Amino acid sequence: MVSKSKKEVRVRIAPSPTGYFHIGTARTALFNYLFARQNEGVFILRIEDTDLERSEKKFEEDILEGLKWLGLEWDEGPTASAVNPKSQIPNPKYIGGYGPYRQTERLEIYECYLRQLLDKNFAYYCFCSKEDLEAERQAMMTQGLAPKYSGRCRTLKPEEIKEKLHSSASHIIRLKMPELKITFKDLIRGPISFDTGLIGDIAIAKDIRTPLYNFAVVIDDYEMKISHVIRGEDHIANTPRQIAIQKALDFPQPYYAHLPLILDPDRHKISKRFSATSLREYREEGYLPQAMVNFMALLGWHAAPEQMQELGLPPDREIFNLDDLVKFFDLKRVQKAGAIFNIDKLNWLNAQYLKSLKDKDLAELLKVKNVKIIALVRERMKKISDFQELAGPLLTPSDYFAELLIWKDSPKEVILDNLKESLRIFSATLAADFNQEALNKTIGLLAEQRGKGEVFWPIRAALSGQKNSPGPLEIAEAIGKKETIKRIEIAIKKLEE
Repeated sequence: MVSKSKKEVRVRIAPSPTGYFHIGTARTALFNYLFARQNEGVFILRIEDTDLERSEKKFEEDILEGLKWLGLEWDEGPTASAVNPKSQIPNPKYIGGYGPYRQTERLEIYECYLRQLLDKNFAYYCFCSKEDLEAERQAMMTQGLAPKYSGRCRTLKPEEIKEKLHSSASHIIRLKMPELKITFKDLIRGPISFDTGLIGDIAIAKDIRTPLYNFAVVIDDYEMKISHVIRGEDHIANTPRQIAIQKALDFPQPYYAHLPLILDPDRHKISKRFSATSLREYREEGYLPQAMVNFMALLGWHAAPEQMQELGLPPDREIFNLDDLVKFFDLKRVQKAGAIFNIDKLNWLNAQYLKSLKDKDLAELLKVKNVKIIALVRERMKKISDFQELAGPLLTPSDYFAELLIWKDSPKEVILDNLKESLRIFSATLAADFNQEALNKTIGLLAEQRGKGEVFWPIRAALSGQKNSPGPLEIAEAIGKKETIKRIEIAIKKLEE
């Protein structure tokens, strides 16, 4: 934890709305949330939507829904009335009435800082064409050099720049990258160094009103007083560029922590080949948010065994709800190596959380009224979507061939007679007594007299239409007397025909 004497902890999750909420971004959001909560800090949501060609509103909505589904409430942002002056009440659409910060609503702020860099000669307009830049890149690679911009537009005279801008010549804005060694201490990986001489003058804006990622993120982090930047390791290469911009603007440097990438079982970056990549897909498949939070926390982090033992908990404990994670999470225990996405682990965790739900709560989640049917299949469910596959035949049995009713090599006449006697017993049983315990005294007695397989198997097949299913008397109790009699009558008819 961060000491109370140090500056307030302020972290952010800053997704780009150019695709559905990715499992990797969701994991990053979780780690930022946990760090903020355990340090009584602030968790901010910022939508980085300056890529106007690829950003879509549906993707932003998906990000908001995903965070709400996981229970990761953000603490700060413009209120509805701040975005829309006519609105005088908090927007219930957003957590706490706050919307996210959006970069497209902050363009004037970026312009102000861009002009500051241009005025101080720390940045300049670059008019090089894409063709010129590509030719330059190829030439450097041919010489065995790391490709970077040569800086040819650095020396343009003010009148040349003015003339080109007046003629609407295509341009970008570049930062004059100082040639020095930038070193920062990563809270997960330790000291990391970069030689900026190998990077060259980086592009920071398409024009005075259109900042690029590395510039906008630095301005936002400064304006929002972000204390810790916790993000994926694929951003490590961006860090020296952002630190160079901070130095040019005389900004303080936040702490950095780069999380391990999430990898498929073949140790490549997570892809659709092995697993879904968007959180939405897991929601639709029937995974519980509690299980997803628990699973994502274990992608690169594990609780300290000694801490678990001190509290009398199993040292290899893997079940953690959100409150547990706030209590036990520690950035120092985040691993450097990639985190393997194990779908079997996710299925196991989800099954544990499903088992912990009461039948009535699971029924409400499934939108199913028959709680007894749920009780029959819940032990075999790994995710919500399994219910239809497991319980569907019990709710609405599929058609089947008469051969399914035959127990091993028993004569058809024996099975038919057993079904008729079972039907007589079911019909004579009062609806109030139509439960497994009571039926076991009557149907169970018949099975003892005539053979368990010869009696129970055809009842099971008749009631489920399946080779594998819960016990016949369990099914009978779950579907009730009327439906049991109906299905037994259908089975008898199949055999007679």
